[in-house]
Amino acid sequence: MISYTEQMNYFGNTNPDALAEKYGTPLYVYNENILRRQMKRVAGVLPNHRFTANFSIKTNSNLTILKMALEEGLNADAMSPGEIYVLKKAGFPSDRIFYVPNNVSEEEMQYAIDEGVMTSLDSLSQIEMYGRLCPGGRISVRLNPGVGAGHHEKVVTAGKKTKFGVAAQDIAKIQEVAKKYDLHIVGLNQHIGSLFMDYKNYLEAVHNFLHYAEDFDELEFLDFGGGYGTPYHKLEGEAEFDIESFKTELDALLTEWKEKSGKDVLFKMEPGRYVVAEGGVILGRVHAVKENYGHKYVGTDVGMNVLIRPAMYDSWHDVEIYRDGKPVLDGETGEYTVVGNICESGDIIAKDREIVAPKEKDIVVVLDAGAYGFSMCSNYNNRLRPAEVLIKSNGEDVLIRSRDTFEDLVRHFDV
Repeated sequence: MISYTEQMNYFGNTNPDALAEKYGTPLYVYNENILRRQMKRVAGVLPNHRFTANFSIKTNSNLTILKMALEEGLNADAMSPGEIYVLKKAGFPSDRIFYVPNNVSEEEMQYAIDEGVMTSLDSLSQIEMYGRLCPGGRISVRLNPGVGAGHHEKVVTAGKKTKFGVAAQDIAKIQEVAKKYDLHIVGLNQHIGSLFMDYKNYLEAVHNFLHYAEDFDELEFLDFGGGYGTPYHKLEGEAEFDIESFKTELDALLTEWKEKSGKDVLFKMEPGRYVVAEGGVILGRVHAVKENYGHKYVGTDVGMNVLIRPAMYDSWHDVEIYRDGKPVLDGETGEYTVVGNICESGDIIAKDREIVAPKEKDIVVVLDAGAYGFSMCSNYNNRLRPAEVLIKSNGEDVLIRSRDTFEDLVRHFDV
């Protein structure tokens, strides 16, 4: 057996037991070296073209991490006025934020207009709304090419059975509505889905998207979306996303298109979880080990309120067991289901995993939790949202978000 966190020196000058003692559990822990490595990788995907990689704040909205992304040259996309607000608090200027909402109100649309943020519109009715609010404005349109991809139907964001985008067959209608309000379509964007490890389908989607772009005369940028894959089964030897081969083939595709079309636009991509997933883990404490009718359970304080992905998407997260500051790699093994402390049968973090027999007080380390982890946390069961800690490049640990308090649970009630 191997320990990914030990191989990566993930915890720097400390260890999970010491962190749990100092900050409590459950606890999100991020590694600055891994985060910056991933940010540099995506920022350099297309060095031979005008290009920006957009950090998706919905994956992780911690201000410290957002500031890190800005330092590494990433732009950002936002799905709500709240995300625009937080990005600006992190230092992102308006021209480095791309607002990609769907089904928003006039008030939310006006907020983006007032903030000077480029907006993507994903339905004919939303284009109409924008036109009424800002005639003569500059917009982007999200196209749905009719095909999608993803590891679960709930993360497929294009295709014939999804709410996202304007069907590509309605391009003439898009242009008709835009002309009605003198809107200038300066950008096109798409997003076919999340978490692809084989980039061939993505390149095919880019190729098809470039074809649609030839129907628009005022384009300044094209956003191909993203969803680069993360190896969630790394303890089983799953290989990383082959970003170098991806870069080479994408560069060739775009170079050929520019030569044939005569267009020189800014290219954008949304790498999504790839930027932050591997840079975050969750530490939880084992409070019970039990067996029910032949099934063994590890009861922890990592409930579905702390990490909802397994319950929502059947997502896989590798888990490691630490004891006395060291990973437990030797000893009797068994098949265990790691569960949380929420009153739901679906409160499962890892089902039927072959691991070394855990003991009470051990630390469970849930890997690859940096994306869609804390950002999807809740106070369900009136549980407190956990703290977040960063292991800095020099190995020191620092608190970057405090744990909720009981007072936070009633802060917004009029009592």
